[in-house]
Amino acid sequence: MNRTIGKANLEVFSQTLCELAEKDSDVRVVTSDSRGSGKLVPFGERFPDQIVEVGIAEQNLVGIAAGLACAGKNVFAVSPACFLTARALEQIKNDVCYSDVPVTLVGISAGVSYGALGSTHHSLHDFAVLRAIHNITILAPADNHESRNAILAAYDSPSPAYIRFGKKPMPHLYDAGADFAIDRAAVLLQGDDVLFIATGETVAYALDAAYEMKTREIGCTVLSVHTIKPLDAVTVLEAARSKKAVVTVEEHSVYGGLGEAVASLLMQNRIYLPMGIVGIPDEYTITGNQTEIFGHYGISGPALADKASKLLT
Repeated sequence: MNRTIGKANLEVFSQTLCELAEKDSDVRVVTSDSRGSGKLVPFGERFPDQIVEVGIAEQNLVGIAAGLACAGKNVFAVSPACFLTARALEQIKNDVCYSDVPVTLVGISAGVSYGALGSTHHSLHDFAVLRAIHNITILAPADNHESRNAILAAYDSPSPAYIRFGKKPMPHLYDAGADFAIDRAAVLLQGDDVLFIATGETVAYALDAAYEMKTREIGCTVLSVHTIKPLDAVTVLEAARSKKAVVTVEEHSVYGGLGEAVASLLMQNRIYLPMGIVGIPDEYTITGNQTEIFGHYGISGPALADKASKLLT
């Protein structure tokens, strides 16, 4: 399906942050040598007194962000997702979450966005490790609309949050003025047979699969789960109860992410459906750009449609 292509979600993040800083001098950005890759150069030029550069020191990044937040600042800690949620995990757990400090952690170039830089630079673990830590909201926006609203919601929240962004321009998936709630999945398409549940940059591929299924006279519902934690159990369960199969899609390991969260939810509520969890398997990730990696692991419209069709047989 042809859609209008918008900006990279990171660019929307940067623009929204500038808007917030314009009206609130307490907004602070802390970054670990990521001003360029985080699209923060315009922010730094406009608000040089509201940005802190710590260098490649992610543990310091989180500790400083927590300290600033304790001093009353509204802090966004920006760093590559692969390093932020691995090197600084203890600081995230203790300094932010367990201390209940309202820092917004922003993981940039998430999933396999770094492409050919390889497994060391992929963040395929962030949902899993952060889901196991109490007191943090986990968000993965699918498009520009979700990105802007996720940032605004995090800004207004008194609790810790983690938001992950990829690098590429994203298609517009919503109509202008569409509703957004930080803990509510969005129903992008309604159908009777298959339920696709996706998050982040994989949502567009789930929609492609649903439209492909429509040509096969199979109706699909598509949920955009921009909030991984807390998971919108009400919407997921309501959508699943009337379906014949469910497919989850994520730019994350198949262990510990959206798929396993949905599977656990369905099983605990006695909803037994044929189910496929599509993500990155437990292996050395192939080398390539994001699109090539997605294609290899079945994250494409045709591949997801084939996956769903097999579950119906």
